[in-house]
Amino acid sequence: MILPIVAYGDPVLRKECEDISKAYPNLDSLLENMYETMYGASGVGLAAPQIGLPIRVFLVDASPFADKDQMDAQELAQVEGFKKTFINATILEEHGEEFAFNEGCLSIPDVREDVFRKPDITIEYYDENFTKHTQEFTGIIARIIQHEYDHIEGILFTDKLSSLKKRILKGRLTNISKGKANADYRMRFPNAKKKR
Repeated sequence: MILPIVAYGDPVLRKECEDISKAYPNLDSLLENMYETMYGASGVGLAAPQIGLPIRVFLVDASPFADKDQMDAQELAQVEGFKKTFINATILEEHGEEFAFNEGCLSIPDVREDVFRKPDITIEYYDENFTKHTQEFTGIIARIIQHEYDHIEGILFTDKLSSLKKRILKGRLTNISKGKANADYRMRFPNAKKKR
């Protein structure tokens, strides 16, 4: 089932999310719905707060970034078919020299900006079967994970922009929270005026 994506301005996007247990109700169907919602919105990642749940769950599918013309064989192999579920994740380390990459967010449609992040991470998480992993990721995959991880920490990519950029975007962000946004997927707006 495709779920509405929560728009900028909803308080759930600012919550530090809670861990869940293996007994979390209907986890399998929740994950299935989250993947369906992400694909329906042409996303490469989706975090539980973006569907209104303040829990430490996010998904990543990096395959849309696979570009045979821009990547060497090793990078292509890394990105193609990269699909993972992250539950109760904790980033243990971020390292390397920060680099800029143009990011967007399903909760903030029509806004894209360059965000600086470190290229390498070590993360501890549980998969959908509640098997624990500690893994290192690099490049575009690390970046997608960092973006989604921020969501479960109550952080949005716009928080990482300069004061000037934030001032420039303020009006657009306010409009999104009021339901004035163009998205080709279902959204839930926190401050949209109710139609009678």
